[in-house]
Amino acid sequence: MEFNREHFRAIIFHNFRRGLSRQECFDELNSLYSDKAPSYSTVKNWYNEFNRGRCSIQDESRAGRPKSVVVPEKINAVRELIKQDRHVTYREIEASLDISMTSINKILHEHLSVKKICSRWIPHNLTNAQKKARVDWCKEMLEKYIQGTSKAVYNIYTGDESWIYAYEPETKQQSTVWVFQDEAKPTKVVRGRSTSKQMIACFFGINGHVATVALEQRRTVNSEWYTTICLPEVIGEIRKKQKNRRIILHHDNASSHTSTQTKAFLTERKIELMGHPPKCFMMEIGVKLEKVLVHRIKATLLGSDQLQSVEETANQDRSSYNTCTRA
Repeated sequence: MEFNREHFRAIIFHNFRRGLSRQECFDELNSLYSDKAPSYSTVKNWYNEFNRGRCSIQDESRAGRPKSVVVPEKINAVRELIKQDRHVTYREIEASLDISMTSINKILHEHLSVKKICSRWIPHNLTNAQKKARVDWCKEMLEKYIQGTSKAVYNIYTGDESWIYAYEPETKQQSTVWVFQDEAKPTKVVRGRSTSKQMIACFFGINGHVATVALEQRRTVNSEWYTTICLPEVIGEIRKKQKNRRIILHHDNASSHTSTQTKAFLTERKIELMGHPPKCFMMEIGVKLEKVLVHRIKATLLGSDQLQSVEETANQDRSSYNTCTRA
């Protein structure tokens, strides 16, 4: 039979009651159990406890956290916090459940398999019919322009209008939410805004930026402005060196682009149209328009009240725009 700590404590207590001294108790234990006997300091500590009136030889219960808080109850509690608030932070979980950052990290990533990601912005929630129309249009364009190898792509020019706002948008960090492993990534529909703003129209082709046309303060695009100011400036820039140059125009289905006045103007100037499915992004070159040209102008003027300088800003950065669009 092997002696444990409680057995030795019982012997020490017995010797204490017999009236043996600390040294006598230690010598007796050492002679009987040699290297398995407790140390003199242990005998001394227990004699002190018994002198204070202690009679129990059991370990006293100690307050404090358990060795590990990563237990099913805590895991389920963290899961419920995330379901209640997808923006919940580490510090909020720590304050609510009284567990360490290390334990929270272990629960989130090893047990719940969640990660915090940004919502993906989308302009519209498309129907199945609209999605099919987009696919059919893309297939038609790929076939018409021979997968982009046709020389006709050098005659394609695309343009779009966009508001420049004087405001600070929500950051990616602010829009992050927790998602579980089997959940779809969240999305957000772009919200309308009504702060100080300026409308611009940007056009470019495969060789780079062509023109940026700014509207008067807080005005919107209409057929009159589009056919008498915007398009003549763009066409004049394209045909500056070659008056009869072929132009294939790609723009969206905005009312100012599809009006009778605009169609008549394009026919008179011998401008061909590519067409555009409903609620469809611009094709690849058009995506670069929104993400490169317009985005850079917005970034330059962010928070500025002097939005009348849009056209000057575009002209100053034209060389960098051209570099981006060729990449």
